[in-house]
Amino acid sequence: MKLGESMKTVLVTGVASGIGKATKEYLLTNNYKVIGLDIFSVDNETNFTSFKVDITNKDEVNQVLEYLLSNNIKLDAIINIAGIHKMASLVEEDFETMKKVIDVNLLGAMLINNKFHSELKENGRIVIVTSEVANLDPMPFNGLYNVSKTALDSYAQALRQELNLINQKVITIRPGAIETPLSKNSLVDTKDLSIKTKLYKKQSHKFLGITKKFMGTPLKPIKVAKLIYKSIASKNPKIIYKIHRNPGLVLLGLLPKRLQCFIIKLILK
Repeated sequence: MKLGESMKTVLVTGVASGIGKATKEYLLTNNYKVIGLDIFSVDNETNFTSFKVDITNKDEVNQVLEYLLSNNIKLDAIINIAGIHKMASLVEEDFETMKKVIDVNLLGAMLINNKFHSELKENGRIVIVTSEVANLDPMPFNGLYNVSKTALDSYAQALRQELNLINQKVITIRPGAIETPLSKNSLVDTKDLSIKTKLYKKQSHKFLGITKKFMGTPLKPIKVAKLIYKSIASKNPKIIYKIHRNPGLVLLGLLPKRLQCFIIKLILK
């Protein structure tokens, strides 16, 4: 930080673990003040103020907004990281579970940006972390997560078009497999699915066997945190950043859809 320059303040969701926690810690070491939101409690520390908030709950989000207003705090960036994962059969999973994934991964980010944009500085930025799967065809049993992240990615591009009209930047981050509780839970979810499903006993069991191999070695969250920092600190950031893409998914996505279905069915037969 240059002499006489005031500390920048950012709002980050999902700060209790994974990418959100790594981002919070990396920003603090780079002289940022961080307002952190998470559904789990996180201890306050120097230049870090935490709120236990469900980002899909308008009343809880409004309480954080009131804190900013009462303390005359303006934001240099809003960083949307919070998200959940669920392996599911789209015709067997209960509706409330499916709705929760959409609510958290899509509507939560939309609520956060809607509520806090008024407190964003004129040249402030919005960062939205989606997923490498956002612009790829979904794999079996990962469709619910894929739908939520694809919708979030589309929302990010739409928001970018609007805020570009008033010279504000919206930046999308598309990470691949990252070493987080979310990625670890995906393996547990796949195992649970193989037990619960009635339609896909053989396929889901086979899918569980190849998931670990297909995922590869997850990237450390700090790598994504540094990329997020770059996106808010650079004078001319990219519109979309991609990191740790799975080459298998990329190659599969290049194939005709009929051939994709044939290959996946053959693998899981």
